Amino acid sequence: MAYLWTKLFHVLFVISWMATVFYLPRILVNLAEAGAEPAVRARLALMGARLYRFGHVMFGIALLLGLALWLHFDRSGGWVHAKLTLVALMLAHFIATGRWIKRAATGAPLPSPTALRWFNEVPLVLVVPILWLVYFKPF
Repeated sequence: MAYLWTKLFHVLFVISWMATVFYLPRILVNLAEAGAEPAVRARLALMGARLYRFGHVMFGIALLLGLALWLHFDRSGGWVHAKLTLVALMLAHFIATGRWIKRAATGAPLPSPTALRWFNEVPLVLVVPILWLVYFKPF
């Protein structure tokens, strides 16, 4: 029973983190399109900073619960290592997004909105194989 409760809360916090992973790049696109409107840029930078901080907390809790599942219940196989590699790439994307948000708040230039729209698709490209590994456990 403890396994199922731990797994439930792990999934809940992963979903919360993924919401930030999907929305932060969209804030970057809006920042890049805001141009020289200081009030809009300030509002978006504040939203991005708060969401980034929230995402860090959600990731930390999901990580701790995931470690508990991995270490205490040991229901893993080789698929877990592949999943963790993809999650590490997702975390790197999240961190890069947060750094761009922080730089944009200081007035630093961002890539073009088109480039940021492509950057926005990276989490989807990563989450599909992560979910496939979790549900099918191919190895």
